[in-house]
Amino acid sequence: MSYILITMSDQNPGKINRLLASLGDSTLVTSRWLREHGYASNLVARYVASGWLESPARGVYLRKGGHLSWQGVLRTLQVGEGLSLHVGGRFALAWRGYEHYLRLGTSATVTLYGPEPLPGWAGKLPLKERVVGCGKGPFDFPALRLSGGAMDDALRERGLERLSHDSEADGLVFATPERAMLELCDAPADAALVYEADALMQGMANLRPKRLETLLHHCVSIKAKRLFLALAERHGHAWLPHVSLEGVDLGRGKRSLVPGGRLHPTYHITLPADLDEQLG
Repeated sequence: MSYILITMSDQNPGKINRLLASLGDSTLVTSRWLREHGYASNLVARYVASGWLESPARGVYLRKGGHLSWQGVLRTLQVGEGLSLHVGGRFALAWRGYEHYLRLGTSATVTLYGPEPLPGWAGKLPLKERVVGCGKGPFDFPALRLSGGAMDDALRERGLERLSHDSEADGLVFATPERAMLELCDAPADAALVYEADALMQGMANLRPKRLETLLHHCVSIKAKRLFLALAERHGHAWLPHVSLEGVDLGRGKRSLVPGGRLHPTYHITLPADLDEQLG
């Protein structure tokens, strides 16, 4: 690919060519990244004025003619900015094919989890999807830098993995189904959440017991653990008897998720009485 050189006497043509050559069609770079790589703010402003870069939101830049995508945003967050934010919960499950509900008339919401706050620009981009930060989530794992390639074992220990089956999302870090389901079960509880989690759990016949044991030990949400286990037992998954709960804190007493619900006899959490009707 060739680029027309900027002829302004006070600009180095090689700098803009190197920058444009390094940017993919959906690659975003932040003001911080540009400064760190030798592009002063006044120079970036000239690149924008000259039509080489565009700024879809304050503090972030895209090659002119590039396109915005949630994958590009996530790559910028994980790789460019080095933030410990992964795709988890509902969106991770939907992306892996577990989604049972079509939200007609609403855009998809990319749910990101991690100990670091989502930069303000991520929620102001003109994407068709919404990008939202869901906080640290229900686990007590130490923060892990997601950029770099020599950490797959550490990712797996936390129920995370890099995708390799999708061209645009290749190398990006997602929650495994086991972790994503526990993250979903930690969401604010109402009947709609339980209906959705129950429908999703129905299709989870191939979860990995050892990975679940690790995640359950590191999950600090009593509600998430009880709801997950109650729904797994309800659907009679073959992997559940192979999950040891020794040392897993399930709390004490009864937990009510929905008013007037039916108490689960094993995990002492109330579930809607009409779950079977909701499955259809």
